[in-house]
Amino acid sequence: MQNNSTKTKEMFIVRALEKILADKDIRRSHHSQLKKSCDTALEQIKAELINAGQIAEGNELPCAALPLPKNDAASIINAETYFLPFELACKSRSPRIVVTALDCLQKLIAYGHLTGAIQDSANPGHLLIDRIVITIYGCFNGPQTDEGVQLQIIKALLTVVTSQHVEIHEFTLLQAVRTCYDIYLSSRNLVNQTTARATLTQMLNVIFARMENQVYEVPPTPSTTTTINGSIGNSEGNGEDLTTSAPTVAETMDSDEAIASELLGEILTAAFNEVMKEQNSDSELVEMEGSVNGNGSVDSLHSDHDSVELQSENDAIVTAKFTHILQKDAFLVFRALCKLSMKPLPDGQPDPKSHELRSKVLSLHLLLLILQNAGPVFRSNEMFVMAIKQYLCVALSNNGVSLVAEVFELSLSIFVALLSNFKVHLKRQIEVFFKEIFLNILEANSSSFEHKWMVIQALTRICADAQSVVDIYVNYDCDFSAANLFERLVNDLSKIAQGRQALELGANPMQEKSMRKRGLECLVSILKCMVEWSKDLYVNPNMPAPALQVQSLQSPTSTTQETQLSDNVDALSAHNSSLRSTHGGSSHSLNSYGSVKNQELLDLPEALEERKMRKEVMETGIELFNRKPQKGVQFLQEKQLLGNSCQDIARWLHDDDRLDKTVVGNYLGENDDHSKEVMCAYIDAFDFRHLEVVAALRILLEEFRLPGEAQKIDRLMEKFASRYCECNPQNQLFQSADTVYVLAFSIIMLTTDLHSPQVKHKMTKEQYIKMNRGISDSKDDLPEEYLSSIYDEIAEHEIKMKNNTTMLMAPKPAGKQPFITEKRRKLLWNMEMEVISLTATNLMQSVSHVKSPFTSAKHLEHVRPMFKMAWTPFLAAFSVGLQVCDDPEIATLCLDGIRCAIRIACIFHMSLERDAYVQALARFTLLNANSPINEMKAKNIDTIKTLIMVAHTDGNYLGSSWLDIVKCISQLELAQLIGTGVRPQFLSGAQTTLKDALNPSVKEHIGETSSQSVVVAVDRIFTGSMRLDGDAIVDFVKALCQVSVDELQQTQPRMFSLQKIVEISYYNMERIRLQWSRIWQVLGEHFNTVGCNSNEEIAFFALDSLRQLSMKFMEKGEFSNFRFQKDFLRPFEHIMKKNNSPAIRDMVVRCIAQMVNSQAHNIRSGWKNIFSIFHLAAGDHEEQIVELAFQTTGKIIGDLYRRQFAVMVDSFQDAVKCLSEFACNARFPDTSMEAIRLVRNCAQCVHDAPQLFADHAGMENDASVAEEDRVWVRGWFPMLFSLSCVVNRCKLDVRTRGLTVLFEIVKTHGDSFKPNWWKDLFNVIFRIFDNMKLPEHVTEKSEWMTTTCNHALYAIIDVFTQYFDVLGHLLLEELFAQLHWCVQQNNEQLARSGTNCLENLVISNGFKFNEVTWDKTCQCILDIFSATLPKELLSWRPAKSNEQQLQLQHQLPRRASSTVHSTPLEAHNHFEGLHIKCVVQLELIQTMDNIVFFPATSRKEDAETLAQAAADLTGRQTQHQQLQLDCQREEQGMYGYLRTRQLFTLAECLMQSHRFAKRFNADQDQRNLLWRAGFKGTVKPNLLKQETASLACVLRIFFKMYSDENRRSDWPGIEQELVQVSKEALAYYLSLQSEAHREAWTSLLLLILTRLLKMSDARFATHVSNYYSLLCEMMCFDLKPELRSVLRRVFMRIGPVFNIMNVNVK
Repeated sequence: MQNNSTKTKEMFIVRALEKILADKDIRRSHHSQLKKSCDTALEQIKAELINAGQIAEGNELPCAALPLPKNDAASIINAETYFLPFELACKSRSPRIVVTALDCLQKLIAYGHLTGAIQDSANPGHLLIDRIVITIYGCFNGPQTDEGVQLQIIKALLTVVTSQHVEIHEFTLLQAVRTCYDIYLSSRNLVNQTTARATLTQMLNVIFARMENQVYEVPPTPSTTTTINGSIGNSEGNGEDLTTSAPTVAETMDSDEAIASELLGEILTAAFNEVMKEQNSDSELVEMEGSVNGNGSVDSLHSDHDSVELQSENDAIVTAKFTHILQKDAFLVFRALCKLSMKPLPDGQPDPKSHELRSKVLSLHLLLLILQNAGPVFRSNEMFVMAIKQYLCVALSNNGVSLVAEVFELSLSIFVALLSNFKVHLKRQIEVFFKEIFLNILEANSSSFEHKWMVIQALTRICADAQSVVDIYVNYDCDFSAANLFERLVNDLSKIAQGRQALELGANPMQEKSMRKRGLECLVSILKCMVEWSKDLYVNPNMPAPALQVQSLQSPTSTTQETQLSDNVDALSAHNSSLRSTHGGSSHSLNSYGSVKNQELLDLPEALEERKMRKEVMETGIELFNRKPQKGVQFLQEKQLLGNSCQDIARWLHDDDRLDKTVVGNYLGENDDHSKEVMCAYIDAFDFRHLEVVAALRILLEEFRLPGEAQKIDRLMEKFASRYCECNPQNQLFQSADTVYVLAFSIIMLTTDLHSPQVKHKMTKEQYIKMNRGISDSKDDLPEEYLSSIYDEIAEHEIKMKNNTTMLMAPKPAGKQPFITEKRRKLLWNMEMEVISLTATNLMQSVSHVKSPFTSAKHLEHVRPMFKMAWTPFLAAFSVGLQVCDDPEIATLCLDGIRCAIRIACIFHMSLERDAYVQALARFTLLNANSPINEMKAKNIDTIKTLIMVAHTDGNYLGSSWLDIVKCISQLELAQLIGTGVRPQFLSGAQTTLKDALNPSVKEHIGETSSQSVVVAVDRIFTGSMRLDGDAIVDFVKALCQVSVDELQQTQPRMFSLQKIVEISYYNMERIRLQWSRIWQVLGEHFNTVGCNSNEEIAFFALDSLRQLSMKFMEKGEFSNFRFQKDFLRPFEHIMKKNNSPAIRDMVVRCIAQMVNSQAHNIRSGWKNIFSIFHLAAGDHEEQIVELAFQTTGKIIGDLYRRQFAVMVDSFQDAVKCLSEFACNARFPDTSMEAIRLVRNCAQCVHDAPQLFADHAGMENDASVAEEDRVWVRGWFPMLFSLSCVVNRCKLDVRTRGLTVLFEIVKTHGDSFKPNWWKDLFNVIFRIFDNMKLPEHVTEKSEWMTTTCNHALYAIIDVFTQYFDVLGHLLLEELFAQLHWCVQQNNEQLARSGTNCLENLVISNGFKFNEVTWDKTCQCILDIFSATLPKELLSWRPAKSNEQQLQLQHQLPRRASSTVHSTPLEAHNHFEGLHIKCVVQLELIQTMDNIVFFPATSRKEDAETLAQAAADLTGRQTQHQQLQLDCQREEQGMYGYLRTRQLFTLAECLMQSHRFAKRFNADQDQRNLLWRAGFKGTVKPNLLKQETASLACVLRIFFKMYSDENRRSDWPGIEQELVQVSKEALAYYLSLQSEAHREAWTSLLLLILTRLLKMSDARFATHVSNYYSLLCEMMCFDLKPELRSVLRRVFMRIGPVFNIMNVNVK
């Protein structure tokens, strides 16, 4: 190794020295020292070679390949010895010698033979390497330096800077960089220029890479080399690599550039190979080198240089804020470049080859390189951030408006780099750059195309970064004091994309078009960023649920290629975001490194949104203020954004730049008190201390535009003078504020005079001085010199407001634009650029020390307000793009943008925005009704594909927008019909246009609608519907149904959507029930509508589809207590109800019959609908329908009830209702009878399984019903009720059958009925008698009463008798009331039946009656008696009758035309009623007799009495037999169960009837009247029977009681009553005139006299003594023999009883 080292050194040094000595110039005298030095060095080397072996034994070689140890004394001497000849050679004027020396030095340094890391003996305190570098760059003497020397200098300096063997810092490093920079600028050789530039690039890369690596304490060797090498090869990671960094300089000089690259490559390859060799050598040495690098002594050596550098840079800001010397190195280089970039260019258009321009371009290039590769240290170190703010940003504000395209472009690139890497520190700077440069250039009318193009290029890069886009919104649009950058940017881009921006200078149509494209690209990028940002909220319905997070990064393999393409937004964003999250963490941790404490605010979306809203209100207020100041202030105070005090308002006027300065001036000058107070507060806020009046006035008037009115100026100046004196009390010049006031006024006048173009004759200085004489309060005037200086200053510098760029940039009136020539526009643009530059620079300088907190956006939620604010300009741009341009690229961009916008609107549920975009998309498909389809172009086909894609990927979020999509899909089918050659006449918008008539390209495009990809994509929407979520599928189905309705309403209806509805029903039937029921709610309604369509074909299709779906649905079965089937079958029911077409109704019944036959085992809740449908069919006129329905119903009840009654219990009520309907269909009597029979079967089912009804708590309203009552409520009652309906509705034979079955069921199964059930039942049964329910027609009514009521009445009594124990106390009163009603009807049959039934009831059950029941029974009889007493017989008069006739004649013709003969009919009806009452009275008397004494008893008794009297005549029968008969009879009647008072009541009632009859019979006139009127036919009316029967009954009751031992206590009363009645009867008999009448009384007299004879003597005596005279009177009449016989016996008995005689009567 020693030998190698020596050889290497020999090779380098000896060869170089020999070459120098061999040069012919060495002989010249001024080279003597050099020659001598070379000779000495050569001798030394030779000596060293001789002694090489000995030295090697003790020490390492001093010239080893690695750096020499610093403490090696020998190496000091050797190194200096070697260096001296080269130093001298470099100073020689011979280029060849210099080149040789430099070349050798470069190699020695490159291979580590010369490190210079020792003290410089000539310059103590400095290292030798500094001297070496000074020597190297000292070789460069400006442009005249030899080109070969230049190249060697570049090589040597690059080696020094990049070598890892030597270290140079601060001034030395800076000089090395500067020398390369100067060579680039000065050299005339293109190869040298290019090499110098590439060398600079490498140097900077190394300097900054070393600084970054030092932080991690990584040994710099490998990383440095990699950076160097990487930069040569490909310059990866640099935005500007070697090849692109200098295209402008060497565009035509490829060969030169190639030579330069080659040379540089040689240098670097050599260095790299050396490094690689050393890297593989011993690792200890590497560590050693690291320690040398990091040695503290090295740093301390540079303290002098620090001060040198500071002085040389003349900048006191740089202090020791660096943690390492490498940071300081980088800082110095960076700052130097910034300053170089700030140097101004000469006026006018600069020469591209001028030094100034090339310097500026190079410095900007190098800055861009540094910024693009900025590492974490650079990004976060306070010194670098400060340098960027103070130097770079100010430089940018200058260069950012440069008219030189290259400078402008580089400035923009640097700004983009700053935005991506340093935005956290540069909040205000970014705002200035955006607002004053970017957007102003975009908005300016006169800006050149080139400038606009570059701005939009830069924007394209910015808009592609999601973080930047969201950060701009969060930090500026949501910042109260910042400009709305995002909003303004989007609006400007939208205008550009629409082609609405100002016409640029020198742009041709192609450029205009590319500008539009770029605008669109930016907008689409922004939207893609927003999509990416919020992608975590998006759920793709077609993606499987993410099992692992990793899967989301891969595109789903299952979907087709097209999906993958279409979803690239999502796939890319997923990938990017994963990158964002992986790098995010590290970058934040690195950002926080260093000393910059830039406070970060949290980006809470709610707080930001609230701030944004307040900002919007503020902006509204400012806008209002700029129009009407008072209103603006009031508005902001109301919104609590401005304080109420004048100080608050004044502060606001000061601080807010958005206010119109003219308006502010006018507002402050107003004469009202409020404005004056504000003005005082405003001026009081200024500090005029130690200022001259002009300076103070200048400060004041910079803030607002002085109003034009003198009075306003007067007020302002008055206050100004007061404030000025207040701030400067020591000022000797002005004795009072008056002087200042007048002077200020005069200064304003002077300014106007000197600087207003309207003033022709300007004021002279003398005039001005003269004008101000005598204004001071003191004796002396203001000094002339003072006034003269004021005049001069105003003449030179006008007092004016601060530049207000917004005013400058205001658009010019559109009308004048065309008249501006191109030259004038350029001039305007140059002027405008100057203004922009000035403003931007001023603003940049003003904010260079401001630290504004920057918010790094993190929340997904920010996208919502961003989109809400910007959606309209986006939509406008895309709509115009699609509408106006046919360029496929523009169309693709617009469609991409719309897709992204829809995605965002969907994710954040912004329905208004979503609908707007979807509608726009739908409109551009040209498929909707009012678009002409014959204008179809490629972009429209792409729009269709996009729309389908949206439906596919965002289906879950589309909501009501589904309607537009489904409409388009429906219309697409029409377009496909044209495309495939079908020619329907109903094409929207192109009714008459057929395919043949279409343009071939249109034909092709329309044909594309039928392409495989489109058809498959459309199908995928429908098949994919099963992957939509619960809400989305409902929205989809709603839309589909609505479109289907529209299709069917057309003149030529289509069933496309209807078919699709059926399809999606199949696809979605497996959904959970909850979702399916919501879907069916919509579908069911639709089927209802379609099934009732007047077009039978459509209705048939709907029904058939419904049938198939139902079959499939039924197969799934159903658990009990669910009702999905019920909902599902409801459309059948609806169609049956609403569709009158027999064919359709028949089809419904057939569908249901088929369902019952094939799916009966699966049907549960559906039975209700089935019976409901059959119920509707039962009333049909068509025999076929009724028959099929009944046949199926019969099968259900006959067969299925037997097998599966348990699952059908719920529908039992519907079943009986259905049967009742069949029974009531009068057209088919056989069916009716059969239906009633089936009801009886149902009764058996209920009887057999009552527990089923209890177990199955029905769903509707059974919750409140007790368990034991359920069988009644849901079983018995509906069935009995349905039978009662049959009775009420049907013809005689059916209703009789119904009634029979009804009572049959009650009698058969009544023993299981509970009391409350009976009540319900009788409520229904009694309704049969309800007058309101009876038919109106008289004959029908009478038939009804005679048959049904009669039948029912007897059946009721039978039931009562059968179940009296239960019913007696429950319903007896109601029954009595019913009987009372029957008796009152104008129907003799019914009235008789009523009394008969009462009789039957009491006779059958009287023995079970208690006293209360008997009381009620007696009361009932009493009520009936009094109600049926025909009192009108006594009062009826013909006159009244005539009156009625007259009235009837007036009234009736109006009511009906058939009542001409109604008057006699009415009278007849009236008599009929009276007649029935008479009949009822008789019946009642008979009934009472039968109840008390048992039927026929009284009749037999009368016959026997008569027979006995007759026998008495012949003397055949004995009294003993008679007594026996009495005994037998007594046992059967109810007499024994009745109390005395009850019998008295009955007797009293009978007496009333008797007395009424007597009255009537005695009233001969009335009877004659009635007779003449036609009452009771031909015979003169009488009530003889009533008269005698009632009395006979009373007498029997009394006689019975009189002889009843049990009533002994009541005998006195009974006797009294009996005497009274008998006496009355006998007296009445004696008064009778008519023979017939007396004859009728025979039996009565027989009864009284016979019973009299049976009494004991005492009683006989009592009675006879009362009747004696009357009995005597009777003798005068011609009595019947039997009566005479009994009377004789009475008289004969009187004798012995009264002791007149003692003869036995017998």
